[in-house]
Amino acid sequence: MSFRFKPADVFETRHNAPTPADQQAMLRTIGVESVAQLVAETVPAAIRLPEALALPPALTERQFLKRFKQIAGQNKVYKSYIGLGYHDTTLPPVIQRNILENPGWYTAYTPYQAEIAQGRLEALINYQTLIIDLTGLPIANASLLDEATAAAEALHLLHSQTKKKNATKFFVSEQVLPQTIDVLRTRATPLGIELVIGDHRTADLSDEALFGAIVQYPGANGTVFDYQEFIDNAHTNNLFVVMAADLLALTLLTSPGELGADICVGSSQRFGVPMGFGGPHAGFFSCKDQFKRVIPGRIIGQSVDAAGNKAYRMALQTREQHIRREKATSNICTAQVLLSVLAGMFAVYHGPKGIRQFAVNTHLFAQILEAELKALGVEQLNSNYFDTLSLRLESHEMQQALKKEAEAAGINFRYYEETLVGISLHQNVEIDDVRDIVDIFAKVLGKEVATTAAPTAEAEMVLTWPESLQRTSEYLTHPVFNSHHAEHELLRYMKQLENKDLSLAHSMIPLGSCTMKLNATAEMIPVTWPEIGQLHPFAPANQTMGYQQIIRDLQAWLCEVTGFAAVSLQPNSGAQGEYAGLLAIRGYHEGRGEGHRTVALIPSSAHGTNPASAVMAGMQVVVVKSTEDGNVDMDDLRAKIAQHADRLSCLMVTYPSTHGVYEETIIDICDLIHQAGGRVYMDGANMNAQVGLTSPASIGADVCHLNLHKTFCIPHGGGGPGVGPIGVVADLIPYLPGHVVVPVEGRSSGAVSAAPWGSASILPISYAYISMMGGDGITRATELAILNANYIKARLEAHYPVLYTGAQGRCAHEMILDCRHFKKAGIEVEDIAKRLMDYGFHAPTVSFPVAGTLMIEPTESESKEELDRFCEAMISIRREITEVEEGRADAKENVLKHAPHTAATVLVQEWTRPYTREQAVYPLAYVRQAKFWPSVSRIDSAYGDRNLICSCTPLEEYADQTEQLVPTDKGPSY
Repeated sequence: MSFRFKPADVFETRHNAPTPADQQAMLRTIGVESVAQLVAETVPAAIRLPEALALPPALTERQFLKRFKQIAGQNKVYKSYIGLGYHDTTLPPVIQRNILENPGWYTAYTPYQAEIAQGRLEALINYQTLIIDLTGLPIANASLLDEATAAAEALHLLHSQTKKKNATKFFVSEQVLPQTIDVLRTRATPLGIELVIGDHRTADLSDEALFGAIVQYPGANGTVFDYQEFIDNAHTNNLFVVMAADLLALTLLTSPGELGADICVGSSQRFGVPMGFGGPHAGFFSCKDQFKRVIPGRIIGQSVDAAGNKAYRMALQTREQHIRREKATSNICTAQVLLSVLAGMFAVYHGPKGIRQFAVNTHLFAQILEAELKALGVEQLNSNYFDTLSLRLESHEMQQALKKEAEAAGINFRYYEETLVGISLHQNVEIDDVRDIVDIFAKVLGKEVATTAAPTAEAEMVLTWPESLQRTSEYLTHPVFNSHHAEHELLRYMKQLENKDLSLAHSMIPLGSCTMKLNATAEMIPVTWPEIGQLHPFAPANQTMGYQQIIRDLQAWLCEVTGFAAVSLQPNSGAQGEYAGLLAIRGYHEGRGEGHRTVALIPSSAHGTNPASAVMAGMQVVVVKSTEDGNVDMDDLRAKIAQHADRLSCLMVTYPSTHGVYEETIIDICDLIHQAGGRVYMDGANMNAQVGLTSPASIGADVCHLNLHKTFCIPHGGGGPGVGPIGVVADLIPYLPGHVVVPVEGRSSGAVSAAPWGSASILPISYAYISMMGGDGITRATELAILNANYIKARLEAHYPVLYTGAQGRCAHEMILDCRHFKKAGIEVEDIAKRLMDYGFHAPTVSFPVAGTLMIEPTESESKEELDRFCEAMISIRREITEVEEGRADAKENVLKHAPHTAATVLVQEWTRPYTREQAVYPLAYVRQAKFWPSVSRIDSAYGDRNLICSCTPLEEYADQTEQLVPTDKGPSY
């Protein structure tokens, strides 16, 4: 007997689920001999890559984790006092283990099917309440991408809402964070908005061209300004005011709402979210009630279900998922849900007293540090401050000597201008840290240090701020923030919420266009390592060598996959990637003296973010028709090119098409655009059908954004985080995003995100995926995604019409089922979506890109067994529809119209419905084995929009002990 060595932990077999035997069975069902034959019949030969991907050989899980530990070990984790919006913090282990590291939370998708997402929706209501309470404004959304982009969204919103004619100027305080000013400038330029940067204390706000202003609270150098007079002056001149605020400081400072601000933005990073070299972090956005219909991003609102019970859902969805295309005011279709859940749960765990104590400790140690440094003769410039001291040294040489001494001690300060040093303390600081800082200054100054006395339990912090700046209003008074301070209580609360949500831990999520594939545990492990999580994004380069290697390698690998010359990792969502890609095209045309090229051709089937991004990039959207078979109408394309030839900027196209088909004419389409002087932007939403088989560059695209949270395995996190890097051809490289704090050589473009490399701390996930799959593995992943999709098509096409197939009747990695004809029997596509919950599945994508349809994408990570379960559910639902069509089931009182069925629904003493309880909740035998119970019945969406409540249930409802909503709209802040 003989054996050969073979690694036992080959990762590809764990990611690509179908076994060889299952693949053969699936191929027989489809009617082809091999995967190679299926791919040949699906992917046009003209776009196939001539050679295999040249990527490093695949590593096993053990090999990868060992190697990656060495790479991460090149990072030097110093104590960071740099500030500028990024601070050290501690995520409580109970939250880290049970949310951040828990696939029940991180593998869920955006809560478009609210009945099976009540847990994270409640967590987001908690987050919105946190933001509403601390900012003192009545409306908050469920997070944005970061502080800088939240400020940019405020700029855009206020520009659209001003009543001042021809107002095109926006005042920006010079104390706003530099990265925020950078992103504001990027966003303002295409819209023709001029930023007026200056000192808010001397600014002339009477200019009729001004429509708004933004100030920082506290300022970038740490000064706490009293903005009351500035805000009053702005309002007198009909200007809106945005305050970018520090969330922790707001526990001690008078809230922006009390000062009269119209909008408040910022980052919730300090609430337990690691710095992570810049992200991901949940940006927050709160505003006055008048902006609730135009606020960017998502609002979670409270409504009622069919039984009259309280239920949560995404409110006012027409502003976001059903984006108003070229009339949109925002292209944000990705939030930072997982990070906002962490921040909200941090507040739940610590409560108002604990959060305030963090702020008190931070400010107290800042006071002690100031006193000790003053005793050494160091000048401190901030008369009022929260956590940041601005220190002036005698010379630039002394500043650099301090830098050398501090870094030798493993400490980073902020060094700016010639002689200034900024020190921003945080909630993890202890008295020994203060002593270490003082010792460094003393050594550089050549002076003796007096013994620093640690504060005793009786020590009190005295606020020296003017009374107008001292917060007296209450916050976090709701019971949820005052009930879960023992770890057992919080653990049980988080588990209770988790149990209400369906995630990939339960079953396949077949959402078309969303690519819900495996988020492997081995890929996730490094994210919470301190070498990855505890670095400041503006740390000196010699401390970030590990990150630099990760970024350099990942960029090179993504260039190989896409065929492009360069990749920028800065965009921190797919929508940001779209925007950055269009800005690169815009910059290219302007660099050639053709700034008049502003027309973007966009197929009518495109996702709503495409036209929204184009408008935000200063382009004019012209829609290109689609043919009946779902392809781009070539005649209409030629006509639109001829009509706009002199002004043509670009074409935005998704490939495979949004309809799930590899269009045979794609190369001709790209050639036509190039011949007219335009560039081709490819939406990378469907990249999971390209990798290893074709590439954007080989097809003819000039720029393409990638969704690392789709094709490259970063988890969706319940609706974020995401990463949307862009790849470009060589002549577009100079127009990739730059950064004001960490400049990129050869680039003059502004930033699109707050941090230089966006959400850097989750890049290791995609790095791990490519490392452990190798070129052959990720190519086979694409082939199996096509196999799985065509298998589902083969099983379901006898029951549901399949819209749009390729020349040989194949679909790409996804397909569209036509459910429109069921309307004759009174059955809507929504009924099918809700009924799937009773079978334990999340619905496919509903009514996109065609109303009344379901778009299904299985991915390569689902086994034949799971695909069969889903197909059996869909076939069973088709039989239920047939019963209604044939009159054997009542048109209104049937299992579809009443779906989903909760335990409370069926556990009633008297069952009066014309179908059995077993039919309702156990429609197939497999459901009994692992029943997922929706926690609420079908939700009344219209009620929630009419009665918008986007914070925790008002306290008076608890006295009533009912589950009914308040019948009138009292607003969310009472």
